[in-house]
Amino acid sequence: MSSSAPVRAASGNPVVRPISAADHLAFVRAQRSVSFLQTPAWGRVKTEWRSESLGWFEGRRMVGAGLVLHRPVPRLDRFTLAYLPEGPVIDWSGDIGAWLDPLAAYLKEHGAFAIRLGPPVVTDAWSAAQVKEGIADPGIRRLTDLPGQWGDPVGARVSGGLKDAGWLPQNPLDGFGVGHPQFKYQVPLAGRTEDELLRGMSQQWRRNIKKAAREGVEVTVGDGGAADLKAFHDLYVHTAERDRFTPRPLRYFETMFAALSAEAPERIKLYLAHHQGDLVAATVLVRVGTHAVYAYGASATDKREVRGSNACQWAMIRDALAADCDVYDLRGITPTLDADDPHVGLVRFKVGTGGQAVRYVGEWDLPLRPMVYRAFDLYMRRRGR
Repeated sequence: MSSSAPVRAASGNPVVRPISAADHLAFVRAQRSVSFLQTPAWGRVKTEWRSESLGWFEGRRMVGAGLVLHRPVPRLDRFTLAYLPEGPVIDWSGDIGAWLDPLAAYLKEHGAFAIRLGPPVVTDAWSAAQVKEGIADPGIRRLTDLPGQWGDPVGARVSGGLKDAGWLPQNPLDGFGVGHPQFKYQVPLAGRTEDELLRGMSQQWRRNIKKAAREGVEVTVGDGGAADLKAFHDLYVHTAERDRFTPRPLRYFETMFAALSAEAPERIKLYLAHHQGDLVAATVLVRVGTHAVYAYGASATDKREVRGSNACQWAMIRDALAADCDVYDLRGITPTLDADDPHVGLVRFKVGTGGQAVRYVGEWDLPLRPMVYRAFDLYMRRRGR
């Protein structure tokens, strides 16, 4: 079968076929919000993967789209893991088989041994007050030990539908795995004012924002040029050494800024907080439609008392609100509420913004060639994924 030939599932289901980056971007722009991981530009950022854009069609009308990242199997290059991070962009409230069956048929026909996807669908949410109470209660160990503030029936149906169709959950207990986090912290913005957002924050956060202003911290939006990115990256590497995580190379951020900025001028911004000429904090904001995401952050160990990180966050929240965003997304948290767990410090920091903790459906795998999938899974386990 040629790479452009459509694949049909059962009668009446949408047809899946490759689309151009331009058609994909036009579809993204027509949506209220889409994960930046599902934009065509993200395929140009992930240079170690082969990417393609797929569309779902009812007749000539495109009704869904997805960015697929293909990862080859070691020593079996003709087979790939087909990965749709935080996607695809389809109507998840409907019959998911009608959407995913033609996707599976197309990808298997074109050499995929398995599909991994992460539906952008929330299952549960917990308020900041609930999370704080959970951390203070020694009998509560995890977010899931708390009753949800609300549960989304669509999320429950999607999870059940994937399981019934043979998809395998890939969600580790700590919330972080090889893919993208299942638990996130988000601040709802729709219909709120700056004053209301400030009142929703913890007293400590409000004090820190005021202190940063009083100390003369200045937050500017960098131009994404070489000098600004180098300054950010130096601080980011310092943060990685202090907080013991592996930093990405400067080239990754250069590629990310170039690709996302070329797709849309407002897509990605670099915020720099200076105090008396010293860079004390820096953050990266990515926005697609009404969804603004805090993607990366860095902070100096010296001068932490001037609260540059809080100043950067507040600047990004205000800009997201001014851009009519519905959500300010602080990305991943672990579901732990154990006060002795080292990860709980990140939870506390994000909870201070107000907002809510949310659980998504998470990532799921569908083996298309079970023997190859088992070999790949064994390989990943041996190398620590």
